[in-house]
Amino acid sequence: MKNFFDAADKKSRKPARLDLIQSLSGLVLALFMWTHLLLVSSILLGKKAMYTLTGIMEGKFLTGGDHGFPIIVTIIGIGIFSIFILHAGIALRKFPISWRQHKILRDQMKTMKHGDTNLWYTQFLTGFIMFFLGSVHIYILTTHPAEIGPYASADRFVSDWLWPLYFILLFAVELHATIGMYRLAVKWGIFDGKNPRATRKRLKMAKNTLTVFFLVIGLASFAAYMKIGLEHRDRAGERYHPPSEQAELSRGEHQ
Repeated sequence: MKNFFDAADKKSRKPARLDLIQSLSGLVLALFMWTHLLLVSSILLGKKAMYTLTGIMEGKFLTGGDHGFPIIVTIIGIGIFSIFILHAGIALRKFPISWRQHKILRDQMKTMKHGDTNLWYTQFLTGFIMFFLGSVHIYILTTHPAEIGPYASADRFVSDWLWPLYFILLFAVELHATIGMYRLAVKWGIFDGKNPRATRKRLKMAKNTLTVFFLVIGLASFAAYMKIGLEHRDRAGERYHPPSEQAELSRGEHQ
């Protein structure tokens, strides 16, 4: 009899543990995506700023030369992709598995008109989009870590025709991340205080503010890469070097 209750207790704890893993992995991914967007938006400060930041991420300061360790990007990419697959795999258990279930869910949503349920559905749709488009994006960066820079990144937008993927992915990622962080705070009672209802309203305002903030930065960065890519499409494949490095490279070629 004791073994029966022990087994039942372990089984009852499994959903809670999976929820905890899903929440923690979602937190890591959301923070990473926001950090990634801020790093990508360095292009708004100019090509040299983006080039310098890329060098820092690749560990150029460790070599003291004009090259770093792009393998660092690959390692980070593999790590994030592993967490991404884990998070998606656990989340799938809550998704409708048939068209009939999906129709029942939609009918209930129309009847209830519950704001947080609508947010969950938006997360469901954006998560579905991210599973495919996000995998492509991570794969490209992981397998081509040395091709990150003002020209190389812009060439992917224009010359490689990846701008439609990046445009859709931008909205999917930012909506999914901000909604996820809001739902995470609500689910685990973070910041509840003495008045959970008032806290939820403030959390929704924070969610909306963050969504607008990251979408504005993302769209501005998108426009900057498109502009550079269009200007550079006749020289696609050429890598950017700041004026000081370009002068040294020119001297080396003439020697």
